[in-house]
Amino acid sequence: MGLRGNPPGVTSTTSQQELFRFLEDRFVCAQACAECAHACALRAGLVAPDGTEPHERVRRQGILCADVCDATCRALSEDHRMDEAALHAQLEWCRTVCLETAHALDRHPGAHETAAACRDCAKICTEFMTTLAGPR
Repeated sequence: MGLRGNPPGVTSTTSQQELFRFLEDRFVCAQACAECAHACALRAGLVAPDGTEPHERVRRQGILCADVCDATCRALSEDHRMDEAALHAQLEWCRTVCLETAHALDRHPGAHETAAACRDCAKICTEFMTTLAGPR
């Protein structure tokens, strides 16, 4: 694969099947982060149904969520040398921001799909963190 060393959470005793599962989980998490970032970026630019701009706090939260998800997606898909503790911290930050954004969006009409994308991303980040913490 051209990797120098193993990805975080993968040891020399990790089976090929476990490695594939780890990388598949990493890809699913990166994909969820990308989808959440896209949904939040779109939502932040939308005009509310009544013709007004979205509430500034929700708009800022959506932009923050998009930025954090984008950074997490990049960390998952590009930086294979990131140590396990740093990757776990990035995933936890993403999970927390996504949940906060989902809660903020719950109070705004028409934002349920974006809130759902945020919750999905948080759930998948949590699931991937358990993969990192699992026995190897």
